[in-house]
Amino acid sequence: MRVVIQRTAHASVTIGGQCKSSIGKGMLVLVGIEDADGEDDIAYLCKKITNLRIFDDENGVMNKSVTDTGGDILVVSQFTLHASTRKGNRPSYIRAAKPETAIPLYEEFCRQLGQALGKDVMTGEFGADMKVELLNDGPVTICIDTKNKE
Repeated sequence: MRVVIQRTAHASVTIGGQCKSSIGKGMLVLVGIEDADGEDDIAYLCKKITNLRIFDDENGVMNKSVTDTGGDILVVSQFTLHASTRKGNRPSYIRAAKPETAIPLYEEFCRQLGQALGKDVMTGEFGADMKVELLNDGPVTICIDTKNKE
């Protein structure tokens, strides 16, 4: 699994002109899933994301996690995180998992992330044409790929 985490002042997902989800201070997590992903990847990311110290403490030092601050998380599926740009100018998405594999993993990731956070996470809608809006706070953007843990 591959994620892009952005620290937000606020973020939202709109589908068909209607706001599906929105959060205030917290994290926007874009998640890409490939066929090789499974429970171990989900567990690793849930622990890493909820404990990642990217929020300021009282001294202005990034020393607090989203759990420490009581922040929210908005999770959006994004198969384009697995784009291959090696050949030509048109990205290939062959490594991205097909919906029958990706949807159950995405739903389980959201469930476990909410459990680790101690409250429900907000979501987009898998496969929908989503308009994602955020005010990146910092800016702070972190990329994690579970295939590169070491």
